[in-house]
Amino acid sequence: MNNFFRLKEHNTNLQTEIVAGITTFMTMAYILFVNPDILSATGMNFGSVMTATALAAGITTILMGIVTNYPFALASGMGLNAFFAFVVAPIAGWEVALGAVFISGVVFILLSVFRVIDIIDSAVPVSLKRAISAGIGLFIAYIGLQNAGIIISNPDTQLTLGELTSPGVILSLIGLAVIAILMARRVKGAILLGILITTVIGMFMGITQVPSGIGDIIGRPESIAPIALKADIAGALKLGFMVIFAFVFVDVFDTMGTLMGTAARAGFLDKKGRLPKIKNAMLVDAIGTAGGALLGTSTVTTYVESTAGISEGGRTGLTSVVTGILFLLALFLAPLAGLVPSQATAPALIIVGVLMVGAVSEINFEDFTEAFPAFLTMLFMPLAYSIADGIAIGFLSYPIVKAVAGKARDIHWFVYILAVVAFIHFFL
Repeated sequence: MNNFFRLKEHNTNLQTEIVAGITTFMTMAYILFVNPDILSATGMNFGSVMTATALAAGITTILMGIVTNYPFALASGMGLNAFFAFVVAPIAGWEVALGAVFISGVVFILLSVFRVIDIIDSAVPVSLKRAISAGIGLFIAYIGLQNAGIIISNPDTQLTLGELTSPGVILSLIGLAVIAILMARRVKGAILLGILITTVIGMFMGITQVPSGIGDIIGRPESIAPIALKADIAGALKLGFMVIFAFVFVDVFDTMGTLMGTAARAGFLDKKGRLPKIKNAMLVDAIGTAGGALLGTSTVTTYVESTAGISEGGRTGLTSVVTGILFLLALFLAPLAGLVPSQATAPALIIVGVLMVGAVSEINFEDFTEAFPAFLTMLFMPLAYSIADGIAIGFLSYPIVKAVAGKARDIHWFVYILAVVAFIHFFL
């Protein structure tokens, strides 16, 4: 392992890499509970989704470690799983949604191989990239508040505050407080620990099913047969360009931003601020998305939680391999995942939303031509209940407000193409 991962060359050792891998796993293992909870809302089998989630995360993370020798971990991404479950699947079914994810993965692979990503990256303004991330954060938090029963529908005002004294809402509020406290104290694996603690508290409140034996906690993973290889690619092609584009766009820029951010933390960037082997890393991420869709899960992407392992000294792909192995071992915790109530996972969605909304700090609100499109992007995602619509309104409004302000020359030609696509999405 020392020779393969070049541990000495990266000033690390076996023990450090193992600890780093365990740390990364602890910080992102919450996805094993949250992703099945979200995707099962589409009618997909909960246990099968958990198996697919663990397999996709484990295999892709190990592949990342072996191919790139970077300590990056991957799993089904937050935000796009919500787009999958609450926007695409209700319209066309989860099979078509899986087909859309698969197509987006194939497109991502092609973009990586032919370096088209570089053109897109330079064309799309930073304000819209950050607004999309923040908007998805608001969208996720909104879903979390709904799942918790904190926000409910109202015929007069559309939305209103739920019954805060009901047991389910109280448990969700307790869970939110627990995770917030752990996050504030910078406890590693705060979200995962918060979910587990809330689940245990739910047992005393009569909400969580009390396990009757070890078989309710550890057991054989559930088969992925009900969801594997069920992607309806032909149906997905009928969804329209904007839906596929939303999957691709968010995955590409989320991955690129995460890779550059975590790489900077680890000291991997060269003198020009570029990440060596970024093409390989992006390609692994793209393969994970396409492969994950075939297994039966939503878009697989690189996790920013990889910085947790990097902070513990992880510097090579061995960290990723350890994390991936732990995801595969977690397959045998499927019965435990089935005990976790939605009131325990809803707070996790709200907290993830908080973390994603932080991207808004990088938007220049002093420049109205930057602020207005960014604001519309963030606003439309939760209110229109669609990530695709939020992205489209951003791309449509950006060149218009820039041109009116006499800044048409500041706009990359590719943005005009995206504006036309957005116009077609809304009006044709």
